[in-house]
Amino acid sequence: QLQASGGGLVQAGESVKLSCVVSGSPLADLAIGWFRQAPGKDRERVSCIKNNDGDSHQPDSRFTISSDNAKDTVYLQMNDLKPEDTAVYYCALRLSGFYATRRDEYNYWGQGTLVTVSS
Repeated sequence: QLQASGGGLVQAGESVKLSCVVSGSPLADLAIGWFRQAPGKDRERVSCIKNNDGDSHQPDSRFTISSDNAKDTVYLQMNDLKPEDTAVYYCALRLSGFYATRRDEYNYWGQGTLVTVSS
């Protein structure tokens, strides 16, 4: 089970830190991905991490993924937010432990948390 939180309304240029609490399996055995879906658009990958060694895929330098295995929590720090970052942000779990960039490679999904960036 995954529980995402931390979204809200922010101004352009501000920062937000999202959290994803994982229950049911040790986080160190899993890979976690953050995805987002804007209104009318497909769900897209934001970042992902392999928790047993911290190896991560972070294509946008404004966004940083990290994990705290002791707390079973994965974070997404988002800086210098822009209106086009407005979306529902989802965390997803991959049982294999290796991160993947395609959403269909993830086994379980959280409920999402809305981030709205105003200009």
